[in-house]
Amino acid sequence: MKIIVCVKQVPDTNEVKIDPVKGTLIREGVPSILNPDDKNALEEALALKDKNPAVHVTVITMGPPQADEMLRECLAMGADEAILLSDRAFAGADTWATSNTLAAAVRKIGNYDILFAGRQAIDGDTAQVGPQLAERLDIPQVTYVQHFEIQGEEILVQRALEDGYELIKAKTPVLLTAIKELNHPRYMSIDGIYDAFREKEVKVWTLADLAVQKQEVGLDASPTQVKRSFTPEPKGKGIMLKGNTKEMVEQLVGSLKQKHII
Repeated sequence: MKIIVCVKQVPDTNEVKIDPVKGTLIREGVPSILNPDDKNALEEALALKDKNPAVHVTVITMGPPQADEMLRECLAMGADEAILLSDRAFAGADTWATSNTLAAAVRKIGNYDILFAGRQAIDGDTAQVGPQLAERLDIPQVTYVQHFEIQGEEILVQRALEDGYELIKAKTPVLLTAIKELNHPRYMSIDGIYDAFREKEVKVWTLADLAVQKQEVGLDASPTQVKRSFTPEPKGKGIMLKGNTKEMVEQLVGSLKQKHII
């Protein structure tokens, strides 16, 4: 079985600030991390490999040269192969152009059974790249995966809903997007870290390596326009009620009546 996992290096959103003049993210000095949902996707692929050593796991990302370090983290966790799609032509891509680049890379890899991705990236929160990638590859997709089982040539998936879940059967090749409830990602091992940073190679593919035209990738192929980015105004502080239960209930009811809520 061959599994491809799409991952992304993202800024730690707890540290991100917005330039009040330009309205853009200030990335300087902000640490980058492996996108959390993508880590769940990778863990599920590695869990399948644990059960069957014949499973081959490839991780792929589109990004600048510094994404190499994130890919080596994936290798240290247990991935077999890592591919970095890096070219100035890819810069400024929205989800539409990103999925087109990723699809070209997946076609070049070929012969895959499962394509994993995280539900969404924490820097954009669009949850669009996975579904768009499946559409470009013309394969079935199941999003918000919280559990799945392989049953012969089919996969039985639990897709999370707000009030429960639905069971979906799909045939391979298939794209699955993972949520945090799917598993608990493992840590890098000492041997894995050594191999990832000393022994293994991260392949770098540029536009010239892919069967896609320059006008189909990057900023020129991105129809999305961001009008403004801003930090929401902080809300007022909450009110702390003190006393025993009866006294706090009386205070709460009195406050709600005063505000004409009840």
